[in-house]
Amino acid sequence: MPTVSRTLLSQWRWWLAAATATLALHVGASAAPLSSTDEKSVRTVVQGQLAAFANDDANKAFSYAAPNVREAVGTAAGFMAMVRNAYPVVYRPASAAFLKPEGKDDKAIQRVQMTDASGDSWLAIYSLQRQKDKAWRITGCVVVANNGRMA
Repeated sequence: MPTVSRTLLSQWRWWLAAATATLALHVGASAAPLSSTDEKSVRTVVQGQLAAFANDDANKAFSYAAPNVREAVGTAAGFMAMVRNAYPVVYRPASAAFLKPEGKDDKAIQRVQMTDASGDSWLAIYSLQRQKDKAWRITGCVVVANNGRMA
């Protein structure tokens, strides 16, 4: 099993949090609704990655990551280790409820309410970007405690 240093994990969490928060502010400030096709595509990408985590399919999970993530992490095994250690609720959610995605231009935010095995509530905020081939890919994810509130 690949290991990820605590320093690298900390750097990744900070970087992904900063990138996703910045995108959330940008998208949320003047969000134009995504088309129904784009909404479905954004949700499908996040669902696909969650399914890949559930099946321990590192290559498939990594395939949903945008080039910025792929370059920074390097390998599918490293990506899987990072998610397993830093984002356990994303790696194995007990439940997941998708909120309506928001987006503008070629950027989108997908919020997913999750519970972990202990019943604690979390909000995963995914940032996605449409690639040159028109496919949506995940550029980051921030997970925050939901404290029992609906988003």
